[in-house]
Amino acid sequence: MKAPLHCRQWALAATRPALLVLLALLASTASPWAPAHAAEPVPGPEPSRGLIDFSPADMARITSHGPWPPAQALDAGNRFAGQPDAIALGRRLFFDVRLSINGAVACASCHRPDQALADGLARSVGLSAVDRNSPSLWNAVHERWFGWDGAADSLWSQSIRPLLDPREMGANAAHVRQVMAADSDLACRYRAVVGRRITAAPATSPVAPATATATANVAVSPAKPAPVATIDDDEAVLVDAAKLIAAYVGSLVSGRTAFDEFRDALVRGDRAAAAAYPLAAQRGLKLFVGRAGCGNCHVGPMFSNGEFGDIGRPFFIRPGVVDPGRQGGIVALRASRYNLLSRWADAGDVDAALKTRHLAAQHRNFGEFKVPSLRNVALTAPYMHDGSIALLDDVLTHYSELDLERLHADGEQLLKPLHFSAGERADLLAFLHTLTDARAREEPPVSDPPCDDAQPAR
Repeated sequence: MKAPLHCRQWALAATRPALLVLLALLASTASPWAPAHAAEPVPGPEPSRGLIDFSPADMARITSHGPWPPAQALDAGNRFAGQPDAIALGRRLFFDVRLSINGAVACASCHRPDQALADGLARSVGLSAVDRNSPSLWNAVHERWFGWDGAADSLWSQSIRPLLDPREMGANAAHVRQVMAADSDLACRYRAVVGRRITAAPATSPVAPATATATANVAVSPAKPAPVATIDDDEAVLVDAAKLIAAYVGSLVSGRTAFDEFRDALVRGDRAAAAAYPLAAQRGLKLFVGRAGCGNCHVGPMFSNGEFGDIGRPFFIRPGVVDPGRQGGIVALRASRYNLLSRWADAGDVDAALKTRHLAAQHRNFGEFKVPSLRNVALTAPYMHDGSIALLDDVLTHYSELDLERLHADGEQLLKPLHFSAGERADLLAFLHTLTDARAREEPPVSDPPCDDAQPAR
């Protein structure tokens, strides 16, 4: 029999406090299926698209790094610059190991296309080891000075140095002339481009067969004599060869990058397109142009001011031997018989030589080295003039923990330890990787038809 209604209501009322206490105890008691404490919100994955806030100052600095590619530049004092047939011949010389005294080293030995036109070594090796790292040749024509110390004021004068340096290719002018004259195809092309027939010099060293090149050449028919002027001046042929090589190097301009697409999207106000740029790269870019101050030296479309700086790197090559850097480069440039003030510079832009005419070494130049371009920087490890920093992340460590006592010039007042956080380092790396041209490890095609010695002399 059921209890009266009023009895059931009394029993329920009597047990309600106990139930509440039991529920409270259960809520405060850990269980194997529940966390021991209240869970914090777990952030979801970072959105794949978006656009962070850039200040007007940020925007101005970002847009100054373009457009890319820039307007065409031509090697100063080089009458062959920009000529397709000169570029094709220069390419052949660039890859030709016969230009070295032992027939084993070419320009391409230290500037390999598969290494983004560097070589991946801390210090390059020609006939023997040298004292500096081999920089990439991408976009070299847009540089102001050439070499880590700026000892050359043109691409063609820079090209002469490794040909003659006993540690690199170890050649001499007579050897270069002999190589050019002994190969019927090179001689044919030289006539077509230069407008003079080259004669063989007395052999100073064996010249390897035409197949001894760093890359295969296009087969051509033997050249026939052409009714053009003859040249028998060793040094003139050496300078011509260097200018032809420089014509080829001057044609090597890298392609567009993810950064360039982002920068251009900002310029035209296309927020949707700009939002495709990775957020980490955007944060790294904001840091680059902002607090880190990287853009004070790495400016413009090349991400370099084209000049020289002391960043506190050691300048000892080995115990008791120092690398004077820019100071030594200025002395060497002023003394060079192949600078833009010399008789070997072709007539052209008179203003190009002014930079050399008014150049003078100063004490503060000791220990300064060229500010390199950051385009394709992720592909060109190791870093610094001596290849002493192995990884790009280690470069960030150098600037993060900069020892101001190691600034051995008058002092770079712009530099200070940046103390990057782990997140900032990751963001900067993400940005720097977006300066990579996806095809920077491929050699660009060059039109190179067979030589026709019936072409009119130039």
